[in-house]
Amino acid sequence: MVIRNLLRVCAALLLGLTFLAGTGTTASAEAAEAVRTIRYDASRSAEFRSAVDQGAQIWNARLSNVRFVAGSPADVVIVADNGWPRARVTSLGRGTIWMGRQAVQEGHYTVRIASHELGHVLGLPDRRTGRCTDLMSGASAGTSCRNPYPNSAEIAEVERNFQNGLLGVATGVTLTEAAAR
Repeated sequence: MVIRNLLRVCAALLLGLTFLAGTGTTASAEAAEAVRTIRYDASRSAEFRSAVDQGAQIWNARLSNVRFVAGSPADVVIVADNGWPRARVTSLGRGTIWMGRQAVQEGHYTVRIASHELGHVLGLPDRRTGRCTDLMSGASAGTSCRNPYPNSAEIAEVERNFQNGLLGVATGVTLTEAAAR
């Protein structure tokens, strides 16, 4: 009698596990694990805080395997200073961004600057194509460009970077367009 009850319990457990495996819970868990969360700290970005948050939201709305979240401990620290905007990437999804006031004083759009600098942390290099449709063209698109959105090629490159662990920029190098103006 005890053996029969034990067999029934084992059969019920196996049936329950088979049911759970067939419901897609494993696939959902894998999909959740595939999203890389990058925590950013914009508490020292002064008047650029809103622009940084908007830049993060722009990327979040377009990427499926990366998500920016404000918080600590931070993977990315954003600070305001009086120089030209720049980013120092230490590894994919990690680094420091300076939201330089010089570009804003010259007429560049703060949300585009924030999106562009976050693009470096996502592994994108400066491209300087001069096209406003290319986020990573940066300042070469001119002060009239107010497009803060990455194009489809830039989005695809970031998705590949995080899928494969690739970094399209040199680590430890500060990326700036100050000399390229």
